[in-house]
Amino acid sequence: QVQLVESGGGLVQAGGSLRLSCAVSGGTFSWYRMGWSRQAPGKEREFVARILWSSGTTGYADSVRGRFTISRDRAKNTVYLQMNTLEPEDTAVYYCAAATGPRRTGEYDYWGQGSQVTVSS
Repeated sequence: QVQLVESGGGLVQAGGSLRLSCAVSGGTFSWYRMGWSRQAPGKEREFVARILWSSGTTGYADSVRGRFTISRDRAKNTVYLQMNTLEPEDTAVYYCAAATGPRRTGEYDYWGQGSQVTVSS
């Protein structure tokens, strides 16, 4: 059974940094893409960043480009989201996700349980 376990969320002041980690276990297939999405209170879940598992090619939402960096460690089956210069608008539950093949932006086959990130002003 595939499991995605996130860690690293918490409370930080505006301008600070956090790093989220997502460890993937289970499954006998190779991943095509992994990514992060977030959902703020009262809002729909939105795409944040994604990385192609094989090539490492990345993509970002306009709202986080230049501040957030997604990376992966294939040996550890782990994906990271380094978040710098955080803003109160970044407050949300952040979800890690994995896809086994090409999908539309934000669409994945497996999801983590979510990690709360709160940025105080």
